[in-house]
Amino acid sequence: MSVLSGKNILLGVTAGIAAYKASFLVRLLVKAGADVKVVMTPSAKDFVTPLTLSTLSKNEVFSSFTNEEDDTAQWNNHVELALWADLFIIAPATANTLSKMAHGTCDNILLAVYLSAKCLVYYAPAMDLDMYKHPSTKNTFDTLDSFGNIRIPAAHGELASGLVGQGRMAEPETIISFVEAEISKNLPLKGKKVLVTAGPTFEAIDPVRFIGNHSSGKMGCAIADVALRMGAEVVLVLGPSSVMVDEEKINVLRVTTAAQMYKAVHNNFRDCDVAIFSAAVADYRPINISEEKIKKKAGEGMTIVLERTQDILASVGEIKTSQFLVGFALETQNELENAKKKLEKKNLDLIVLNSLRDKGAGFKADTNKVTFVEKDNKVTPFDVKSKQEVAKDILEHISKKIHA
Repeated sequence: MSVLSGKNILLGVTAGIAAYKASFLVRLLVKAGADVKVVMTPSAKDFVTPLTLSTLSKNEVFSSFTNEEDDTAQWNNHVELALWADLFIIAPATANTLSKMAHGTCDNILLAVYLSAKCLVYYAPAMDLDMYKHPSTKNTFDTLDSFGNIRIPAAHGELASGLVGQGRMAEPETIISFVEAEISKNLPLKGKKVLVTAGPTFEAIDPVRFIGNHSSGKMGCAIADVALRMGAEVVLVLGPSSVMVDEEKINVLRVTTAAQMYKAVHNNFRDCDVAIFSAAVADYRPINISEEKIKKKAGEGMTIVLERTQDILASVGEIKTSQFLVGFALETQNELENAKKKLEKKNLDLIVLNSLRDKGAGFKADTNKVTFVEKDNKVTPFDVKSKQEVAKDILEHISKKIHA
């Protein structure tokens, strides 16, 4: 999954021949999972139509402060657009627009959005060779770079004038790769290995039947997904689950039983930096597993003798050194008291508590309602959120703690 997935990206398009590439750039950004809005200079519409960019982005395209053909049209709020964006890419960025950006000129909506932006701004210069080499252009680059803007280097190649040299806008694929690499360098979990357990375990009774629970694995898979987007190397030990994750970038170890999960966890725990145990592991398993399907007999019940499974979380708590260790507690009574006991008993750094009594929490739902319980007995409750948002809260908390 791309680090651009889930991000709000503004694409600024200015009036250069390379503007036709904006349509390809929008497609790649959308394919990467970003929500894309386009803002254009008025003259950019001579090179690529707003209809094309609106169709590809599935969002309205902004090229003026109001709809000039509608006297009753509402004002397009440039501040709102700027605050919406997680990042702003201006491509192509002509010499004219770049000079205006450097000197604070504000004569169109793109420049107004730029001057209001709080996010990182990337710009991809596009101009002819002589313009690119001109001292004033170099001064413009130096000024913009000093503001914290990030320049995407222009390519060397054939230009619209027929000259060959530097000044050609970077190709859309290059722009995507450049931005992804820049973002990845500053991700909070870059260089960290995160171990996550998720889903249920199934303990066989016979070849057909098993003891299990209602866990879907959604919460743990969301944690693995967010950890990946925050730059971590992720190992996901996943019990029986139909939830899909990016197996090209996440090391998914599929298991069925508690014993298999125990082994997979211990094979990966010692060299991890963070371990998050969200799996709903069976506490008991049958002592005797029938090799054949057990036939029911009229009028007779069935007795299954169970034994305890190994406590995976407690076992890693005993051997942990520098790892930040997180457990989940799903309680139905005395929730906070039981969570605090588990935190201490299993040598955890954080317990994520949820209750089946909370509306929007529990198994199979797309939402969860959690409370953080820390080693110093600090308790932080959260409202009902999507499991992706809960995962983000958990990992941002962990990131702050390990970087403190």
